[in-house]
Amino acid sequence: MINICPGCHEGRLRAYNFHGEQVDCCRQCGGLWFKNGELNAALSKADNGDDDVRVEETLGDLLGISSRSCHQCDLSLHRYHLMTGYEIEVDVCHSCSGVWVDEHERTKVVQSPKVRQLLEELNGRISVKTWLFQFLSKMPVEFNLKPKSTPLVTYMLLALNILIFFAYGFNLSTTDMVFENFAMRSNELLAGHHPWTLLSHMFLHGDIMHLAGNMYFLYVVGDNLEDALGRAKFFGLYILCGLAAAGAQIAADPGSGIYMVGASGAIAGLFGMYLMWFRHASLTFMFVVFQKKLSPMAFFAIWLGFNIFGLVMAGQGVAYWAHIGGFVMGLILGISLKSKVMHNNPMLALLNEPEVKIAR
Repeated sequence: MINICPGCHEGRLRAYNFHGEQVDCCRQCGGLWFKNGELNAALSKADNGDDDVRVEETLGDLLGISSRSCHQCDLSLHRYHLMTGYEIEVDVCHSCSGVWVDEHERTKVVQSPKVRQLLEELNGRISVKTWLFQFLSKMPVEFNLKPKSTPLVTYMLLALNILIFFAYGFNLSTTDMVFENFAMRSNELLAGHHPWTLLSHMFLHGDIMHLAGNMYFLYVVGDNLEDALGRAKFFGLYILCGLAAAGAQIAADPGSGIYMVGASGAIAGLFGMYLMWFRHASLTFMFVVFQKKLSPMAFFAIWLGFNIFGLVMAGQGVAYWAHIGGFVMGLILGISLKSKVMHNNPMLALLNEPEVKIAR
C-alpha cells in the first residue's frame, strides 16, 4: 500500500521518531499521522507536565467532515478540536482512530497537556469569598497564572509607597511640608522649580484610600509583569510610565498649581502592558451585586471609559490626563516589546494564541 499524505496529497509518508514513538511523517508538508494510541504515547513522553496523556479519548467539539481522507481506510476524516478550550484542529478517522496533525500545529499539540492544566487555573469559578471581597472592597479579583519567581520589585514598590505614606500621612503639618517640597505642580516645574518632583510625586498619596487603591492594583498586575519582564526592566518601565503620565498632565494643564501625587499614572502604564500580554487573564467587575469575569480588554475599556467621562465632566482632584497618558505609554511599550516578551516566555506566548479560549 502506498501511503500518500492525507494533508498535501503529494508527499509520501515515512517513518519518523516523534518523542520516542515511530509515527508516519510527510517529508513534503511535515504533517504527522498517529495510529490509534500513538498520539497519547508520544505526548506522555514529551516534556509537557503530564506522563499519562489521554487526549485521544477526550477530544473537543466535532466540527464536521474534513476534506481529507484516511490513507489507510480510504474514508473521509472528521475534524475535531484537540480539546475543549484549546481549539487546535486535528483530523480523525472514525474507522481506525488515526489522527492527523499539521506541521504548524506540532508544538501546540505537544504542549496541550500543559495548556489543559493552565486552563484549569484560569477558568476557576467565582466563589462566595471572591464575591464578598469585591462587594466590600470594590476591588476586582484576578484570575491569572502564578508568577514563576518572587516579585521582589513589586513588593519593594508596595513597601516603599506604604512606608512613605505612614511617615507623613497622619500629620497635617507634615503632609503640607511634604507636598510643598515633593508633590508635582505643573506651573512650578515649567518655571524650573523642584524638578525632582517628576519622580517623587509617584511615591506620595493623598489619603489612605488613595494609597490602598493604587497599591492593590499594583499588587494585582505587578507580579505577572515583573515575572515576564525581569526585575530591572520592570522597574525601569514602571518609572518610565510614571514620567509619561506626568508629562501628559503637564501638557494638558501647564498652568496648574494643584498638587499632583500618586502612583496611578505609573500603574496605568502597567495596565497597558498587561492588556497586551495577558489576554488569557480575567478580572472581575461588579455591577451593584452582579459579579462577572471580564477579559482585560473589556475591563480596561470600562476603566478608560470612566477616566474619559471624568475628563469630559472636568472633575477636580483627579489627574485624568495622567491616567490616560500612562496607559497610552503602557500600550506603546506593550506593542513594541510583545515579540521579545513572548519569545522569552514560551507558555505566555502559547496562552496568547487565538486557539486558547477562556471560560468567563
